[in-house]
Parts: sequence; structure tokens; C-alpha cells
Amino acid sequence: MSSWNKKRAIMRRYDTTAHLYDMRYAEEQSAKIDAALKTAKIVRSGMALDVGCGTGLLFKHVANRARATVGLDISRKTLQQAKTRAKDYSNVHLILADADYMPLRRNTFSNVFALTLVQNTPNPATTLNELNRVAKKEAVIVVTGLKKSFTLNNFGELLQAANLSIVALEDEGLQCHVAICIKLAH
Repeated sequence: MSSWNKKRAIMRRYDTTAHLYDMRYAEEQSAKIDAALKTAKIVRSGMALDVGCGTGLLFKHVANRARATVGLDISRKTLQQAKTRAKDYSNVHLILADADYMPLRRNTFSNVFALTLVQNTPNPATTLNELNRVAKKEAVIVVTGLKKSFTLNNFGELLQAANLSIVALEDEGLQCHVAICIKLAH
């Protein structure tokens, strides 16, 4: 399957299930977010990016702690759900875009979140490089990887190859590995 065909299939799947997403996955997503925020500090004066933001479940945890929060997703229907959630915050902005080609400036975000994203991309290394591109030097980057898609070793190697230093890893009782990383200087 070509990269674009995989992306189109993911987009269709999330468009079709957007109205059910929170009911199906909110509990697991909340557990990932809680695990990440035990270690990841939100930079109050900085900007946060939620790549693959889905229905915007992360907003309530981050929006009031960052100067601005950007939610980006390839699925129009999940972004419609996120738009409803974003109305509670004046500093949340939504973008319909591909995580591999984000229309964002380099070195912009102090916090980058990629929850339930990399296993849905055709080339996780490409996606991680794009996350790294938009993150500031020494930004906190939180990445999750489903255990059924990545062994702990494969996941760690993938993050290190993207020039990310893992400072904490949570996966106890979760369906995924939650890596809290720092962007290293090039």
C-alpha cells in the first residue's frame, strides 16, 4: 500500500468513527495523558502542539497551561469534534493537515504531543522528523506507540534515530509505550 493510500485509509477510518471516538477510547487516552503529564512539564510561556489531536481530549490538560495550543489532524470529522471541545478555550487553534507535512514554522513549539499517531503513519521515522522540525531546541516531545505495533526496543531506537532523548518511559497498565523525550541539539 502506498503512503498516500495508507493515509487515506486512516483518514477515512477516523472520519467514519469520529462520533464514537470518545466513547471507545477516552479512558485509554486519558490514561496515556496522565502518564505523560506525570513527567512532562508544560512550558507556560510556550506553545503546545497536539499532532493527531483527534477529538481534542488533550486540550483540557494543556490549554490552560500553555500560551497557545495547536491541534492538528488529517481527519476533518475528528477536527469537527475537537472544534466543539476547543470552544472552551480562547487559545486553542485547529489545523486540518498531514502530520508528515505540517504547515508550521520550524523551532516553534515548546511542547509537542503525538499520542496514538506514529503507528498510524506510513513511515514513523518521517513523522518523528517532522515533529522534531517544529519543536524548539530542548522541547518536551511526548510520543506514544502501541505495544502491538512496536516492541520497547524498536520504539526506543525509532525515537533515538529521530534525535530524541528519552527522559521517561511509562507503559505499566497501558496498551502503549509513553515516551517523554527532549529534542537534542543538532
